[in-house]
Amino acid sequence: MDETQASGQPTLFRDRSFWGVAITQFLGAFNDNVFKQLVLLLALGINKDIVENDLQGWATFVFSLPFVLFSGFAGYLSDKWSKTPIIIASKVAEIVIMLLGALAFWFYDSWGMLGTWTVLFLMATQSTFFGPGKYGLLPELFRSSDLPRANGLILMSTFLAIIFGMTIAGKLLVSLTGDDVAGNANQLWIGSMVCMVIAVVGTLTSLMIRQTPPAQPQAKMSMDNFGLSKDMIALLRGDNPLLMALLVSCVFWMVASIAVPAVNSAGTKMLGLDAEATSLLGGMIAIGIMFGAPLGGFLCRKMPPHAAVTLGLWGIVICLGLLGMWQGQTLLLGLNATRIALLLLGISAAIYSIPLQVFLQDRPPDMLKGRMIATMNQANFLGMMIAGPMYQFFLWIGARMGWPVSSVFWMIGLMVLPIAIMYRMGGRKPSAER
Repeated sequence: MDETQASGQPTLFRDRSFWGVAITQFLGAFNDNVFKQLVLLLALGINKDIVENDLQGWATFVFSLPFVLFSGFAGYLSDKWSKTPIIIASKVAEIVIMLLGALAFWFYDSWGMLGTWTVLFLMATQSTFFGPGKYGLLPELFRSSDLPRANGLILMSTFLAIIFGMTIAGKLLVSLTGDDVAGNANQLWIGSMVCMVIAVVGTLTSLMIRQTPPAQPQAKMSMDNFGLSKDMIALLRGDNPLLMALLVSCVFWMVASIAVPAVNSAGTKMLGLDAEATSLLGGMIAIGIMFGAPLGGFLCRKMPPHAAVTLGLWGIVICLGLLGMWQGQTLLLGLNATRIALLLLGISAAIYSIPLQVFLQDRPPDMLKGRMIATMNQANFLGMMIAGPMYQFFLWIGARMGWPVSSVFWMIGLMVLPIAIMYRMGGRKPSAER
């Protein structure tokens, strides 16, 4: 949508659709993170041997798999049909999945992790179809000049939801299971029922989003829709800056997906925190991203976007280096300094990701924007899927070397370092080239 077409629209904050997208995304992210954090904490094996009992990496793998399998098809649907009804349908599916989550916890004694991980897979499948519609819709709803602000505010609210979701998950685990997490896990059905009610509210707020016309109604379904389509292959082959941005985004989410279980494990194993305090510790990253998101949007407008990306990357490397230091079996920074380092890590991640996300949204031609978002999701979650077994591998390396789990932060910092040194994001194509 160009500036002329958008000139008759209300300003961003007076746009009913903006609030519909933002609130719907907030509630969905809250539910996702309550359930996901509960599953991760159950997979952690609190106060037990790290290598043999920490299965968070495999839970991350299960969560990421639907995005890799179905993102291409989800992108095809978001281009073929109007994105608004797809968003509404995915929210209805969320209601059903949260109900299944309650059943999985209720029968945890019989089904164990099989039930909760199956629901985790279904929850990720629902998010797979929600994502392309949500992010692909933003350029259709708002002016290009509003995209950095819209992305920053939605990202900020998303990570506020992550903070609340992770915090509530920790409180639920402590209050409903007590000292016997695995033995009383069936009591967590109460939390999943609350999430089901929130999913109903999210479905209602999705009705606030105005409907836009299909971006590519003539698109035909083919095997390309279940992988990387010929159109996207041609686009990426002919646009090296877009391809590099996609790969860097993929690596970033792989790194982020290793860091989250590492924080959970470091909190319980090295700082001696319970599930509630550990979830609050992980929430510091989300708080940092929440505050860093508007800063990222501001920097995207006030300085060259590639400079903001580089600044964020170096911030990530430095924070990971600080978090990785240990003394004996304790984090060298201590609890308060660790919180600050995680906060700065989140701020750096936001400064890095906002211009990159805007670049990936705005650079492709209009008819391929939805499919580009789906491809981005597919690449990001391929990185997240690889992160699962990689986390388990890093734990194994640390155990063989006699290092604590904080060494994982150094290992992932070494993965980011070459990108910080060498990567420079390209510029956007002018409108005439689209």
